[in-house]
Amino acid sequence: MGWLVRWLGMGGVISADDPKWIEPFSGLTESQFTRLVALVRRRGGDVQRGRPWRLPLENRVLLVATYWRTNLTLRQVAPLFGVSKSAADRILDHLAPLLAISPARRPRKDTVYIVDGTLVPTRDRSVAASSKNYRYSTNLQVVIDANSRLVVAIGLPLPGSRNDCRAFTESGVDRACRGAPTIADGGYQGTGLLIPHRKRRGQTYLSPHQEAENALHRRARARVEHALSRLKNWKILRDCRLKRNGVHHAMLGIARLYNLALTG
Repeated sequence: MGWLVRWLGMGGVISADDPKWIEPFSGLTESQFTRLVALVRRRGGDVQRGRPWRLPLENRVLLVATYWRTNLTLRQVAPLFGVSKSAADRILDHLAPLLAISPARRPRKDTVYIVDGTLVPTRDRSVAASSKNYRYSTNLQVVIDANSRLVVAIGLPLPGSRNDCRAFTESGVDRACRGAPTIADGGYQGTGLLIPHRKRRGQTYLSPHQEAENALHRRARARVEHALSRLKNWKILRDCRLKRNGVHHAMLGIARLYNLALTG
């Protein structure tokens, strides 16, 4: 972040008009970013409420992406775009919901999903609890398509102490998985999902067939772990300062950016 501080000290301003800023701060190519801006415009991103927007829509979208990507405070991000902190607040509140992924469609017959939960350190304790990483975190359930690896659904944020078995239904992602076989780890026992074979009472080892199926299961489940790892490249998911539904909007918007980057 040192170069950002130096840039700020020289009075520099980031703009989407210069393509060199787009990929480092959004994770997207110039053409992907153009598609993203067009989507936000269709969803009402240019609608004016109250004071006129000082920045064009392209720069406002890049500001939100920069905030999520770097996890700088809005007080630090705003001068990089030549606006006040209150203006950056307005931009984030307006655009974050418009960047969210679309609700999951009814799956095709050949669709297979993979679900897993991830802990996002969150400072708003109304949606967080002390969890296994000894930090106040939020449990977010993420569903991806096993073939395309695209994120198809993200559950409502729940306290990090909530186990995945309960979080799967309470977060609402179970509705997105209806009608499609869904792979999960052993923490989802009793949900009806495809989990690994486990030793039963009195059983000392699994059969060779069960061991082979578990190996295939692990390789498939690794795809969602890779997806979660890539989502965490947006540093706001490593220490989220947003309150109330801010962490959910951030995760939904980051999933949109991730999907765009993945589809090329």
